[in-house]
Amino acid sequence: MGIVSDKKVADTTLGELKELIREVILETIDPDYGLELREEVVEALRESLKEKKRGEGMPLEEARNRLGLR
Repeated sequence: MGIVSDKKVADTTLGELKELIREVILETIDPDYGLELREEVVEALRESLKEKKRGEGMPLEEARNRLGLR
């Protein structure tokens, strides 16, 4: 976001104020908004999707049972 953090609301344009409000809402709804995934996390997610396509992995019910999450 291009708004200077010490700028007064009275000195902002309507567009800047709207953008600031959008950012605050997104950060409130999703605290991870704007953060980037590390490359190793991206690769782990890709591998997980490949395993799922190959029919590997564990059904949700089995995972719940093993973890005692009933």
